[in-house]
Amino acid sequence: MRSTSRAVYTGTLLAIFMSFSAYAENTHKQEVNTGIEALSPALRTLLTKEMLAIQTGMMSVIPAYAAGNWSEIENIAHNIKNSYILKQSLTDEQIHELHSSLPASFIEQDQKFHYYSGMLEHAASMRKPELVGFYFSKLNEACISCHSQFATHRFPALSPEKDTEEHTH
Repeated sequence: MRSTSRAVYTGTLLAIFMSFSAYAENTHKQEVNTGIEALSPALRTLLTKEMLAIQTGMMSVIPAYAAGNWSEIENIAHNIKNSYILKQSLTDEQIHELHSSLPASFIEQDQKFHYYSGMLEHAASMRKPELVGFYFSKLNEACISCHSQFATHRFPALSPEKDTEEHTH
């Protein structure tokens, strides 16, 4: 029973990620209409590469989790925690640009995301399947939360619904 629910959970997550992946590929050239548009083209390019690397890493967790490949999950989570591209590629000027252009809530969400990836790394190193699933889920929630606030141009389905009907009691 437990392996069946894990397989269903894993299959569901895989389907969700595949949909996001296909949508991101089709819309990656759209203009940004949030605080991110203030970033220089070079920095937006790095940010896009980082998001694609994270997406690839997140997608790789699913089969590793189903196979119990804890060391692979630990490695992936470590790479996400330490950033694939941004931390290794940013100049001092670009770091200043990020912190002065992006809203504080974006920075806070990014910090939370990297915290969860560190916890995923730790859970995988301890070979705790329930915690691996929990922190992987928290990473997904962090992605959706950030995308719904800062990337609805790429993920319009995550845009907040606007009430078109008047509410009365």
